[in-house]
Amino acid sequence: MKRLLIFALFLVQSICFAQKEYPQNYFRNPLDIPIYLGGSFGELRSNHFHAGIDIKTQGKEGLNVYAAADGYVSRIKVQQFGYGKALYITHPNGFTTVYGHLNKFNDEIDAYVKSIQYKKENYATGNLYFKENQFPVSKGEIVAISGDTGGSGGPHLHFEIRNTATENIINPLLFGLKVKDDIPPIIQAIKGYSLSADARINQQRKSFQIPIKKISKGNYVADRIATSGLIGFGVSVFDRFNGAPNKNGIYSLEMKVNGKRYYYHDVETFAFSESKFINLHIDYAHYKRYKRKYQRTYKLTPNKLSTYEELINNGRISTKEGFNYIVEIIAKDFKGNTSIVKIPVAGKKPNAIFDEELDSTAYFIASKKFNKFSTNKVTVAFPKNSFYEDLYLDFKVEDGIAQVHNSTVPLDKNFTLTFDVSDYDEAEKQQLYIASLAYPKYPRYQYTRKKDSTFFTTSKTLGNYTLMIDNQKPKINLLHFKDQQWISNSKTIQVKITDVGSGIKNWRATIDGEWILMQYNHKKKILTYNFSDKKLVGSKHIFKLVVQDNVGNTNTLSTTFFKKQLN
Repeated sequence: MKRLLIFALFLVQSICFAQKEYPQNYFRNPLDIPIYLGGSFGELRSNHFHAGIDIKTQGKEGLNVYAAADGYVSRIKVQQFGYGKALYITHPNGFTTVYGHLNKFNDEIDAYVKSIQYKKENYATGNLYFKENQFPVSKGEIVAISGDTGGSGGPHLHFEIRNTATENIINPLLFGLKVKDDIPPIIQAIKGYSLSADARINQQRKSFQIPIKKISKGNYVADRIATSGLIGFGVSVFDRFNGAPNKNGIYSLEMKVNGKRYYYHDVETFAFSESKFINLHIDYAHYKRYKRKYQRTYKLTPNKLSTYEELINNGRISTKEGFNYIVEIIAKDFKGNTSIVKIPVAGKKPNAIFDEELDSTAYFIASKKFNKFSTNKVTVAFPKNSFYEDLYLDFKVEDGIAQVHNSTVPLDKNFTLTFDVSDYDEAEKQQLYIASLAYPKYPRYQYTRKKDSTFFTTSKTLGNYTLMIDNQKPKINLLHFKDQQWISNSKTIQVKITDVGSGIKNWRATIDGEWILMQYNHKKKILTYNFSDKKLVGSKHIFKLVVQDNVGNTNTLSTTFFKKQLN
């Protein structure tokens, strides 16, 4: 009996140690509508894991956003991209909640933020930090209005919960927020990978897609494959929540070989500094070529993600002639809805193994060293550890286009690309900039730093770059009223600004010579000024807007309007 009691206590302690506990019902829904998600925590995004949940706002802006618990507003940041208008609340239980893509803050906070913006004469505030007694909030207090600011793809509330001390992000659903979900993940495709020189899958050396079919809800089976040597798998999978058509991320991914766990990964929590390793977590080359993300069920050596557990041989499977294997890949969502694909594997003798011709160029990258190369007046420089492994770099310059390898290889650090511009005259240099040709039809401005005879930029994306000239000034179109018009009933001034070359860099707007705050919706290309910001004196006013692009081309709009101040 004593031994049984000791074993029971040990079992309870083991379970408690294995599970992290988070306070339940401490945080409320930050909106007053049921939670439907447009994005899940840890979802695979471009170059990062999604750091929160995206709560749908019924396709519109203007919903009240509530403090999820007692605390104080500890930080505010307003920026053109990223989270747009974002508010951070620190809570006494050791967690911080984050609210992003807001339209505006509550009246008290909004007045303070605008005072900073008017003082700086800048829309972007940078980080504004506050002490406990400046903006205390109670659970359920309105702290903001939902919006579509920043890098949002449509109206929604981005909501995060962080560990205050470490700033690690934690899945908000672990805190008891309710989301309806009885739909198992959808497994789209499976890929097999040969991971050693002697490895073969169906006598092929290259990775390829393995046909699968759905046999019942949450159950899939793959075609039988013959293998030899060290192999691995990847899975294309997504999840759906009830009442939402979005393709969301899964919570956990597991692989078993003959019933034994070889691989496990989940999105309970991670650090922002880890997020970049998504490019090693997925088959990055396949994603860049075909826009489909395969999550590997094996771990690459340089991958520093902390989200893996109980790996055997880092998820790599050593298959031998004459042995049979059943590989199960198990995908779960947060609610535990599960989908499984079974892959029958037969160990076979490989066909004749031929030495593959090594890929080589004149530019060898030693990944742990600084590397610098020049050709045809273009130089590339890579800090040490920019690449995750050694390789031969494809680097050439033809017809003014610098090809810096290709975009299918991920980087850990920015490289520097420098163009010699000594052949251009001073007037041309003013309108010259470096552009990325990732989308050849739509060249994109790269932040270009200029010296007398060289222009340079930094980037974390390999590919094609070139020099371009922008000699066209931005376009400005006044919306909803004309020069010399009475607009007493108008609440805003709106202007559309566009640029076909290097893109909009900045703008400055004034009424009667005084700076005014205009918020830019870069998706609609519209600047908006709200008349509630300032009280106008008199009825005749001059609105002036100066818009500059990234190479200094400038356009100016000046118009007169008449408006009586309404009480």
